[in-house]
Parts: sequence; C-alpha cells; structure tokens
Amino acid sequence: MNQPHTTTTANEGSKDVLRIILAILLPPLGVALQVGLGLHFWINLVLTLLGYVPGIIHAIYIILTRRG
Repeated sequence: MNQPHTTTTANEGSKDVLRIILAILLPPLGVALQVGLGLHFWINLVLTLLGYVPGIIHAIYIILTRRG
C-alpha cells in the first residue's frame, strides 16, 4: 500500500528546526532566512528591540506559517 505524500520533505523540516533555533537565539536572523529582508524582518527587528520575547514569538510564527 502506498504512503500518502506529504508536502514537506525531511530536508525542509530540518531547515525549519535550524531556523527556529536561530529565531530563539537571534529572532531577526531567523526571519531573514525565512522571508528575506522585507517588511516582516523590520517588524521583527522592532519587536526584538522592544522586547526579546515578542521578537521570538513573531519569528517562530513567521517560520511556521510562511513557505519561501
């Protein structure tokens, strides 16, 4: 019997884990690796400067919801 095909591969999953670890250490870096230096990067940078935890939460949200 065939296994159902998933949309994420093991390699993509391991990249997400690395991005999440980077997002915990330095949230803007995790966002930049996920979506580049666009609006979400700057929002995350401001959130991180205002409070480290909001920056982490935003970075993890972006990494888990955006594919690109």
